[in-house]
Parts: sequence; structure tokens; C-alpha cells
Amino acid sequence: MKTTLLKTLTPELHLIRQNDIPILYLKHTVGTAKIALQGAQLISWQPKNTAKDVLWLSEIEPFQSGVAIRGGVPICYPWFGSVKQPAHGTARIRLWQLSHYDISAQKVRLELELFSELNIIEAKVKMIFADTCHITFTHYGEEPAQAALHSYFNVGDISQVEVVNLPTVCFNSLTKRQENVPSPRKINENVDCIYAAEKIQNQIIDRAFNRIIELHHHNASQIVLWNPWHKEIGAMSKQAYQYMICLETARINRLLEFGESISVEIAVTG
Repeated sequence: MKTTLLKTLTPELHLIRQNDIPILYLKHTVGTAKIALQGAQLISWQPKNTAKDVLWLSEIEPFQSGVAIRGGVPICYPWFGSVKQPAHGTARIRLWQLSHYDISAQKVRLELELFSELNIIEAKVKMIFADTCHITFTHYGEEPAQAALHSYFNVGDISQVEVVNLPTVCFNSLTKRQENVPSPRKINENVDCIYAAEKIQNQIIDRAFNRIIELHHHNASQIVLWNPWHKEIGAMSKQAYQYMICLETARINRLLEFGESISVEIAVTG
């Protein structure tokens, strides 16, 4: 991996390049974070006093321009899934612009914007780092759109993970059927489930890392749970499924209107 310093914005915030991708690198008393300008994608967040990164990033990620980054929090927009190509929309393979940053002793706020070829704003992402990480996505496109914060979480051993406070009914994207499922949910097979966002708070209980990752979903209509198990996935090693779980904040069936936002707040204990 070739890493180059491009610019120092403040003593805490630097612009670096990893292979082809420009990345904001935050090193602050609240913790560290990395945000790829391609996709406005948070790829690392390690709050202070934590031993492990909260987010999972593929160890074989090539950081190639125009290729979606496998890990962190990809932004699926303006569509979700494979209804069109490229899968999960174009926002995650386009360059965003850092439009604002505000750094204080207790908190860091970064704002990134996506513009059309005519230089008209299409979307904005705001990230606030303090004791928690709060990501807000706002849609400014002309047409209603789907969106998801496709969060990959770093876990010690998928066999020791439980996801708490999910509904007991989901749409199984693998069988294309509505199914009854257990809650809490353990992962022991390929899982790709879309839940109605009836409960806006979930916990990922990670017994291997001895910690709990708590999510608060705001203005979501669906929550997506995904782990590919042994299925081969691009830019993922065969063993990677053991160390990650996706729990996503989404607006799939109920489209985002102009100016509408979805957000997730992530907290870690233990």
C-alpha cells in the first residue's frame, strides 16, 4: 500500500493518498478516523480508549479509483442493490468534496458534498466525531431516491456475535420471501435480510472483543443485516466473513424526498 501526504489542513486533519484514493485522516483527542473522498466513505473509526477499530475494512482492499471500497460505511445512492448498474448506485465511486470542517477540543464535524457535472449539489454527508460517531446523509437530487449507510462492523469472531433488538420478521433477499427469524439474531450462514425499521436502536454484542456496538437509526424505513458467509465476494478474502457484520440504515421502500436525511449514531462500550 502506497501512502502519500498530500496536504495538512489543520494539525489534526490531513489529506493523504492511499494508492489511487484521496483520504482525510483525522488524529484527534476524541479518536482517529479515515474518510475516503471517493464515496465520502468513512473507512476507519477508532474512538479514544478503544483497542480495536469499530469498522471493518478488507485487508485486500486495492484502493483503485472508480472501484467501490469494500468496508467502512459505503453510501448506497441513488439506488440500493442491483436494480441498476453499478450495484448500489454511483455515489460510492465518485469523488466528493470536503466543504466544511469544524474542529474543537471535544468534537469534530466534517461535511462533504457531491456535485453534478453542472456543479449542482446532489447530496451531502455530515460526520460528527465525539464520544460517538454520527453520520447524516441528505438527498438533494431532483428525483426521489433510495439510500443506505452500508455499515461494516469489525468483530472478533462472527460465531460469538449476537444482534439485539431486531424484528422477528424480515424479507430474505436470498430466497425472495418474507420469513420469520429469531431475535436476537446469530449468524451461522449466508444472511441478507431486510427488516422494517420498527425499532430504531440495535446492539451488536461482540463477545470475542468483549464490547457492544450500539446503533441509533434516524428516519430509516429499513434495516439491512448482511454477512456473506462462504460466498465469494469481490475484494474480500475467503476468511473475511468471520470478522465482519453489516447492519445498515436504509431508505429502500420509502424514497428520500429532496432535502430529506437519514442518519445513524454509533456508540461503543467495553
